[in-house]
Amino acid sequence: MVAFGKKLIATQIQEWKGYYINYKLLKKKVNQYTRQIENGSESRIVLKDFSIMLDNQLEKIVLFILEQQGLLAERLSQLREQQDTALQQGSIIDASGAREAYRAVGQDLLRLLFFVEMNAIGLRKILKKFDKRLGYRFADYYVKTRANHPYSQLQQIFKHVGFGAVVGTISRNLLYLQENQGNYLSIYDQPVLPVQDPVVKSIKAATDRLTNSTSFLKFIGKHALIMQEDLPSPSVDDVGEEAFDLISLLLNLLNTFLYMVNTYIIVPTADNYSLSLGAAATVCGVVIGSMAVAQIFSSIYFSAWSNKSYLKPLIFSSVVLFIGNVLYALAYDLNSISILLIGRVFCGLGSARAVNRRYISDCVPPKMRMKASAGFVTASALGMACGPALACLFQTKFKMFGLSFNEDTLPGWFMATAWLLYLSWLCISFKEPPKPELDVSSQGSNRRSVTHDPVENGCKQPLLISSQDKQYNDGDDEGEEFDGNEEDSEEHKPATSIIAAYRLLTPSIKAQLLIYFMLKYAMEILLAESSVITAYYFVWSTRSVALFLACLGLTVLPINVLVGSYISNMFEERQVLLTSEVLVCVGIVLSFNVGVQYSVPQYVTSAIITFVSAEVLEGVNLSLLSRVMSSRLSRGTYNGGLLSTEAGTLARVIADGTITLAGFWGESRLLNITLIPSLVICITSIVATCFTYNSMY
Repeated sequence: MVAFGKKLIATQIQEWKGYYINYKLLKKKVNQYTRQIENGSESRIVLKDFSIMLDNQLEKIVLFILEQQGLLAERLSQLREQQDTALQQGSIIDASGAREAYRAVGQDLLRLLFFVEMNAIGLRKILKKFDKRLGYRFADYYVKTRANHPYSQLQQIFKHVGFGAVVGTISRNLLYLQENQGNYLSIYDQPVLPVQDPVVKSIKAATDRLTNSTSFLKFIGKHALIMQEDLPSPSVDDVGEEAFDLISLLLNLLNTFLYMVNTYIIVPTADNYSLSLGAAATVCGVVIGSMAVAQIFSSIYFSAWSNKSYLKPLIFSSVVLFIGNVLYALAYDLNSISILLIGRVFCGLGSARAVNRRYISDCVPPKMRMKASAGFVTASALGMACGPALACLFQTKFKMFGLSFNEDTLPGWFMATAWLLYLSWLCISFKEPPKPELDVSSQGSNRRSVTHDPVENGCKQPLLISSQDKQYNDGDDEGEEFDGNEEDSEEHKPATSIIAAYRLLTPSIKAQLLIYFMLKYAMEILLAESSVITAYYFVWSTRSVALFLACLGLTVLPINVLVGSYISNMFEERQVLLTSEVLVCVGIVLSFNVGVQYSVPQYVTSAIITFVSAEVLEGVNLSLLSRVMSSRLSRGTYNGGLLSTEAGTLARVIADGTITLAGFWGESRLLNITLIPSLVICITSIVATCFTYNSMY
């Protein structure tokens, strides 16, 4: 992979190259500052010098943006005058020619938006590099002092101030010049623009990337943490559609759905099953958590296996899950809690979520990848809701072939049958996609789209220039010597171990993984102990618990619609993040039994607040994490998705273990004892968020 500085040069627009952020010069200065600090220079002098350099770079960029905006506005004004003159003279407006003129302005606006995007990425990267090399929190200081200042030039880079009016003029006139304008008076009356011009769609996509504007599809798709490259690149997006198979994708998503059903289908009955085998009801924590323990290890080997194949690990997953569910069901007749736990461990060893993520990331065409990611998250949410709902249907008892079928064993028999049917369909219909081969013989193959029109390429493909421009080094004749002092040759290689991946995490990303750990811990405590708590305090039946959990699970998609379509566009994601953490904390506090009679309204209200707030928190946290995590964690075995999965799975393991340990103090103390760690971890995550808040951008 090419280092960012070289990619920035390769994607520059030729005639604007003098106005880009001088990334090479800034990197060289970071090296010099490192040596100065090592030789005893005062850090204040270094910070002041670097601040001035960045301010000068920002000023250069912003003044050029304003100049280009003025030129675009002047061209649009001239087009308006030409149309007005033609109307006054009674002439017929050349609609075709006018449309082409507006499209030409739109294409130049798209070029300018790409210019802004590249500089925004460059600024983020140099701030992170400075903090990494010198060990400061300079990015926190710089963004906080510049972003909210009344004369902020930083807002011009990250919020593209002033572009909206130009986009509106182009959109309105292109629609007006269409032959079929519809029955609306103007574009402002229409809830959705009909048949948008391609250039308008591309501009909208580019502005959405700059402002992080989101929709439900984009928001929920980011939950999968399937990250894209930090820079648009033909080599990244050249996944051939001819290699894509829709049935294989559906089978991949079905694996996700069935696994989540398998995880939560036993929650309403795990305590009764434990009692029937002679164990305490709180052993349900171990029964539920044993699956998560195994998943910690299975995530790693499945992620590594997916480097070579997708079909084989999915087949292995199905076979292991079939065996695990059969053992889970047989434990009743064998009267063995050990067989029960072994069955759940087998189920955890069959967790192929790492394969599900990698398949979408590597094998789905770019234009469908966000939809596939949203499908992955939706399948998980539906599986979480369907698991407890299905448990409601298994309220029967009978024997067949000497085997017992009841509310405890039927979840195991049902899931074993489901995995057997899935395995049959998988072997018949799944097509192993060909592994992409890297063409090392010619870098030119990565530039075959250089001359593509920006309208066709949209936000994924900026205007690239000819290969001769790679010789341009922003006035730095020592570029190669400078690059040799950096780790840039390794900058884009995937992490080779969990430890290497951990070292790539910035303080803000560590805080976000802590948040993810916290919310998964709180949700697992709530869900896993629900059957024990409701039976002890309210004498709820298995059916009542199952319906309650199913209703909680069904809130996932509506909440994501609300947050993805509205809340995340009204507030910054970090604002929603901190607010959601506080609400989770409120939900946990309300859950405590403080001595008065514990009531159903108190339990249900606190559970809803905790669960819904945690769902909102998960969405904004992963959405933010998908943008700020290192590009080296976007692929390979030890990727960002694996890290988040491990953090969440570890949280579930500890939470389930906490429930079982708390059982030694009796069911009367179970609720408060398990809520204390949740509260402590939640408060810790809030403090961590406050300390890293200004670097979450």
